[in-house]
Formats: sequence, C-alpha cells, structure tokens
Amino acid sequence: MRLSADSDGPLRRSGAAASFGAMKHSLPLVLALSLAACSQPAPPADNAPALGGDPIAARAVMIGTEGPSLPACSSISRVKDGGTDVYWAPGETRAVKAKLAGGAKVSLCEAADNDAWFGVVFAAPGTDQDMCGVGKSVPNAREYQGPCRWGWIKGGTVRLGA
Repeated sequence: MRLSADSDGPLRRSGAAASFGAMKHSLPLVLALSLAACSQPAPPADNAPALGGDPIAARAVMIGTEGPSLPACSSISRVKDGGTDVYWAPGETRAVKAKLAGGAKVSLCEAADNDAWFGVVFAAPGTDQDMCGVGKSVPNAREYQGPCRWGWIKGGTVRLGA
C-alpha cells in the first residue's frame, strides 16, 4: 500500500524536526568530547612509559662533584652481562628511561644511597663516548645537560673502571 504525498509530507517533516532537536541537544556533548581528545598530555620524554598516579621523580646527574682538578665524571665503566635499566632518579623504579646492553660504556658521575645507585652519562647508540664531555674537568659541580644521555642505574650492575 502506498501513502499519498499529502499524508507523507507532514510525517517526514515532524520526524526530521524531532531528529534535529535531539541532535541540537547532543551537540555540546560532541564538542566537549572533541576538545577533550585534543587536550591529551604529550608523551613522556625519552622512552619512559606513561604512568598514572603521582608524577615520576626525576633527578639530574651531577658532574664535577670531585672538584675542578679531576674529570667531571670519575671513571668509564662497562655494564655487566645481561644489561641494565636506566631510571629517572635514584630509588625510582616505576618507569625505565632507557636500557643498556651488557658491555655498554657508561661514565660514573655520582653515587647515591651508599653506592646503591650511580648517576651515569652514556652515549646514544652509534655516538662517540668522547662527545659527552665528561672526561675533562668543570669549574663547579653542576647538573649534566648533554649532549649525551644520563640517568640512574642500580649499584652492582657495572664493572668499575672496565
């Protein structure tokens, strides 16, 4: 059975008006969700995974702590077999900043918590360790600011002076 054009027109107009009215009320919700998607936080620095909860503690590695007559970092050491994780701060183990393979060279710059943690500077893969600039002295102790990477490793994960 076919409806006549006269009876079909008002039904379509009222249905369209009802759909538009419902859409008009949900428009603020759609806009709010769109804006929320744009305001997501930037990914964390380096290669640390994103975590919920309190912010991850970060503490830069200090260089030049032995005085201006000695190298900025005390020794070049090698990571023990099996490798090690690099963390953002001594005692902070919720997020790994980087991973170092066994045999990787690191410059030990600072010790914390009775040598339970070492602040290290290390070159990125394929980069010369000499670029890090920690083999020469610095006039005053200061935070390491590059160009190489830095972080904290657990004591006992390196062969000292190797």
